Amino acid sequence: MPSQTILAIDQGTTSTRSLLFDSEGRLLATAQREFPQSYPQPGFVEHDPATIWRDVLETAREVIEKSPAPVAGIGIANQRETTVVWDRTDGAPIYPAIVWQDRRTAGLCERLRLEGAEALVRERTGLLLDPYFSATKLAWILDHVAGARARAARGELAFGTIDSFLLWHLTGGKVHATDAANASRTLLFDIHRQCWDKDLLRLFDIPEALLPDVHDNNFVYGTTTPSLFGSSIPVAGMAGDQHAALIGQACFEPGMAKATYGTGCFVLLNTGREALPPAKGMLTTLAYRTGGRPVYAVEGSIFVAGAAMKWLRDRLGLFAAVAQTGAIAAELGGNEGVYLVPAFAGLGAPHWDPGARGLICGLTLDSGPAHLVRAALESAAYQTLDLLRTIPGDGGAPRALRIDGGMAANDWFCQFLADIIGAPVERPRMLEATAQGAAFLAGLTLGVFADFAAVAAAWVPGGRFEPRMDAATRDQLIAGWGEAVARTLTRDTLAIG
Repeated sequence: MPSQTILAIDQGTTSTRSLLFDSEGRLLATAQREFPQSYPQPGFVEHDPATIWRDVLETAREVIEKSPAPVAGIGIANQRETTVVWDRTDGAPIYPAIVWQDRRTAGLCERLRLEGAEALVRERTGLLLDPYFSATKLAWILDHVAGARARAARGELAFGTIDSFLLWHLTGGKVHATDAANASRTLLFDIHRQCWDKDLLRLFDIPEALLPDVHDNNFVYGTTTPSLFGSSIPVAGMAGDQHAALIGQACFEPGMAKATYGTGCFVLLNTGREALPPAKGMLTTLAYRTGGRPVYAVEGSIFVAGAAMKWLRDRLGLFAAVAQTGAIAAELGGNEGVYLVPAFAGLGAPHWDPGARGLICGLTLDSGPAHLVRAALESAAYQTLDLLRTIPGDGGAPRALRIDGGMAANDWFCQFLADIIGAPVERPRMLEATAQGAAFLAGLTLGVFADFAAVAAAWVPGGRFEPRMDAATRDQLIAGWGEAVARTLTRDTLAIG
């Protein structure tokens, strides 16, 4: 029986989960709640922060009751960039959470880009001027909620990504803080000087009084209010979900890469202590920070991966469970020229075209549901290749790509991914890499794990897929994908700097 356990809160885009791990990183218990998505206008995506907080409490209490030992600490992983502003008096949000997928600020981003602001943004943050990130979402709330700017200037309001909002409520409003990795996704944080940037605050017209304190990813942020879980538990680790997955996948050495296939897909490649100049169409971001020392990564962001499968299931009714999709795709000997470009929320890296929209092409009278299912699965592999080809020096073929997330359980997809990227794909036994990474961070803070070597030792391989597709077939498939993407783009160039 373990002497202590760690609670990981994994607050994602479509569900909230709490997972309990033992001191060796093994999963003991899990609880999950799906929550509704709100689309009040085209391009708008919102969440109810009160629902998220309720689900965190319910799932956390459910797994804590199953713990065979005292819970040593809590680690939080969260959907990144999603923006919340709340009242410091009672914690009530002044507007729904604006989700990372939301595109309402595309016009503002384009105006700032045409005014030449993107050079400053790229230099300080490693990111791009895109509605994906938090700053323009925050500015929109301040501009559209009556009295918000005046209240923000008086220090009455607090801004945060979901991690910060949850921490505030877990500590009874005593702690307003975030971690360095989440801060690096706001367009307001200088990843080189490791601080909020006054020039960027002026650019987006953001009052500094709104901002949380920034700490390492492994840090005792505070303790939970005793009434929540029966005792005070330290919140000892936080990271955005993709950074947590990088840690859960034990990608601690420069050159190691992971891809997480959830609602979207996010590829991060560890570049070590050096923040590489952002490559065209890619992001330079903070991977994680421990002991005050940052580690950097190159990142490519795909907005829609698993969300395309959810769309086929919920909107078109093509299958009852995502687990069926591998067998459905395997019914066909090939894709027969059918491609799905899932630009439902624009296209992310390397194109960064917020105006692009979803496209299905190559249909004939012989096309059926299996073609759409296969095309959706294939699209995640093609988009991954697009990212890998853009990473400097990689040439599209890393030594191996570690994958996790829901789609990683699909053997057909894993094999197709290996075939398309032309490199081995490694799947861990524990597919919950995001939650496990949050638990590892808390465990590092509290001494449950001695160091990163101990975390790496806890990573257990679960499967390896070697490329086996012939070059001619691969080239033909990739060429067809390129033609399909070109039809969706609204910008003149396929990748922007």
